[in-house]
Amino acid sequence: MNFEHIILVYIIPVLAWLTIISVTLRLLVKKQSSSATLSWLMLIYLVPIVGVLAYFIFGEVKLGTKRAKAFRTLHPKYHDWLTHLSQQSALVSIPKSLQYRPLFDLNYQRLGIPCIKGNELHILDTPESIIQHIIKDIEQAQYSINMVFYIWSNKGLVEKVSQALLDAKQRGVEIRILLDSVGSRPFLKSKACRDLRKQGIDIVETLYVNLFRMFFSRIDLRQHRKIIVIDNQISYTGSMNMVDPAFFKQESNVGNWVDVMVRVNGAVSAVLNCLHTWDWEIETGMELPLFLPNCPLVPIDDYDTHSVQVIATGPAFPDDLAPQSLALAIYAARESIVITSPYFVPSHSIAEALRIAALRGVEVSIILPKKNDSLMVSWASRTFFDDLLAAGVKIYEFKAGLLHTKSVLIDNKLALVGTMNMDLRSFFLNFEVALAVEDLAFANEVSILHESYIANSDRLDSEKWLARPFYHRIIERLFFLFSPLL
Repeated sequence: MNFEHIILVYIIPVLAWLTIISVTLRLLVKKQSSSATLSWLMLIYLVPIVGVLAYFIFGEVKLGTKRAKAFRTLHPKYHDWLTHLSQQSALVSIPKSLQYRPLFDLNYQRLGIPCIKGNELHILDTPESIIQHIIKDIEQAQYSINMVFYIWSNKGLVEKVSQALLDAKQRGVEIRILLDSVGSRPFLKSKACRDLRKQGIDIVETLYVNLFRMFFSRIDLRQHRKIIVIDNQISYTGSMNMVDPAFFKQESNVGNWVDVMVRVNGAVSAVLNCLHTWDWEIETGMELPLFLPNCPLVPIDDYDTHSVQVIATGPAFPDDLAPQSLALAIYAARESIVITSPYFVPSHSIAEALRIAALRGVEVSIILPKKNDSLMVSWASRTFFDDLLAAGVKIYEFKAGLLHTKSVLIDNKLALVGTMNMDLRSFFLNFEVALAVEDLAFANEVSILHESYIANSDRLDSEKWLARPFYHRIIERLFFLFSPLL
């Protein structure tokens, strides 16, 4: 028996099984949902080579040694700034005056980000209004414009944004744009990007991806935040990437993407600016100035403090903060819950919280796109429909495009709007941001927005749904089994 035969027959199989056993033991002791553990085990034992390779690449939330070290090194500095902000009594909302105090307390205790009062907020719900307001604010910028986006596509209306940025740069405004490597790859390689850089606009690619890096950090971590901060005072966040829907993913045959952005004028803009500055320093090593915000803009009374809590999540941020915040909001509901999300594959705990809310008499409505650009999500999300419909949850399918808005409205009083989808990827893998807003006027704007979505939706009929073909149920379960692996 030659040496090559010994390697082929004995050594390779032994090493393969030792690897499988090691991964199995890691899965059994790892802190994660049982569904994720079972999904990985099934994949590894059904197709061992593919399963083990997939686990090494996607199974661990590895931020990367350099990035993780930078995060740990910079954390004390930014935590100190947030602590200083928390001591500004004129800016920080008094927890006892807030009806949804547990949600705000949770994020303050885990993130160190205080709830900020006295902000003016408005919903912008058409591409034209969003871009027009952004351009107008860029034209008024005096010293800084900081941006973070997942996708930037310099077509249609976005060309006007680029021109406004060039004009601002010529006035001496410092402009720093942070773009995700995967989401913005076509733009980052484009002539339009090179031209902006030549004119002195700083554009930085974050979470860079290549085959070599996949062995040192997870390659599908995404910078999914959408943030604009102008002069530390005016800010935007929401679901819309820097794209013109008329020119974006038209080949998907789902219609134009339907999004919102929240325009904020107030002290909480400084917190969003802090997130941009933190991300920028991690990526570039360059320290940017951080300033405390001005006094509250909007008059405050005991009835309405116009309070905003920034919820920042992602790898290296506190674990489970997104689902914990969402669960707290759902359990706080007494009258109504309305949720919009393009991708609805929540954890079992969130799905159960919604079901329980409906069973205790809360009117629960979920608005989803009728057509989705993700085949897997489209099928996997339906797994929850049987139990939710049986509990009395109203499910609406939006038919006027791909509804991309991510929002939650509780009792027409508490609104959560931002970049988080209702899925495990947003909960655990993406860098996300959301605003939790206890402001009556803003909640009314969100309520009107939801009513317009429902008017353009078909409500799912429970009886017809239960009568769907049996093979549909099989496909739903098969796709759902692998949803924790995303």
